[in-house]
Amino acid sequence: MLWFTGSIQIPMAAPRFLKLMHRAGWEFWLPLPLIAVLFWVAGHCMTTQVLNRPYDSVNKLETDRPLNSEMPKTILGMNADIDRRRGATVVFVKTADSSLKKVKYTFTTTQTTEIESAIAQELKLPVGTIRKLISYRLIN
Repeated sequence: MLWFTGSIQIPMAAPRFLKLMHRAGWEFWLPLPLIAVLFWVAGHCMTTQVLNRPYDSVNKLETDRPLNSEMPKTILGMNADIDRRRGATVVFVKTADSSLKKVKYTFTTTQTTEIESAIAQELKLPVGTIRKLISYRLIN
């Protein structure tokens, strides 16, 4: 059986369905997906606009001082890996400094006396101190 309201025909089950939707709060739930899509589109547009904007910083880091390349005076030990095939030596220096724990040097020599003098010159330490701290390992 059909129920007539003006020129639109609505089935008899429709008023029950509308009552059920009214009890479920359709006035609240129906616009939520539309609102979510609007928030997503607006957020996407704003994010794109902000991230594509050129960034010119007024506060730039400038310094007139050269970098301090001095090695900390507290050296815990040194390990030298001598690679005779390449003709090079890699020296790892372990320090007690909290900001600089390990430093790596590469030298193009395999002679221990030349390695010790090069490290002493680099670290500005006496060769005798280097001999006490260094240990060698041959790589073939």
